[in-house]
Amino acid sequence: MNVAPNVLRPRFRQEVARSGVALLPMFGFVALGLGFLVVGQTVAALAKVGAIRYLGTTMVIVVVRELGPLLAAMLVLARVGTANVIELGTARALGEVEALEALGIDPVHYLIVPRVVGMALGVFSLTVYLILGALGSGYLFAFLQDVPLTPGDYFRQITEALSWLDFALLALKTVAFGFFIAIVTCYHGLAQPLRLEEVSRVAVRAVTQGVVVCVFIDALFILLYLLA
Repeated sequence: MNVAPNVLRPRFRQEVARSGVALLPMFGFVALGLGFLVVGQTVAALAKVGAIRYLGTTMVIVVVRELGPLLAAMLVLARVGTANVIELGTARALGEVEALEALGIDPVHYLIVPRVVGMALGVFSLTVYLILGALGSGYLFAFLQDVPLTPGDYFRQITEALSWLDFALLALKTVAFGFFIAIVTCYHGLAQPLRLEEVSRVAVRAVTQGVVVCVFIDALFILLYLLA
């Protein structure tokens, strides 16, 4: 039986908050560190060859196209994906899934669909937040190092290095990350009845497979970018 919309709406809000809003403070610190890390490693190398004008372009290649989306997906997998497996595995072990079915509530609609939507939106929005924070903190670190680059020049480099393809692939890749992370973790939580002592072992397996899936998706999008 389908779940009534008035029952699903709070579930969607809960999952979006858990997979997105609740992680904003952590992602803020990660964005700060990521910007410092990338700029700290590249400024010296670029300065040696007189290519400091390519700092913004380097940030686009490293942060926007690759490291930002993949790091965001891994963090959501570790924080929310693990919770998915534990919650769903425990619910299955305690018979709560069967109880929903006995009440005429479809467990897929009630337990899985909100998680899939929440994680897809969460990874997308958190990636954008992480990228913006890393680009800003990157310039801050460059400024503290007395790099001869004005904010206008830095952000102009970034906008010139970006294209419509970057925005399209970023959106598609991050939504794909969230979708498949949710599918993998929910599958392992609900695929078969578990004893309580098996839940932690299944969670480790799900996270491992989630990492493999994310790397495969990232490689696929690199190929698409090269072919476009």
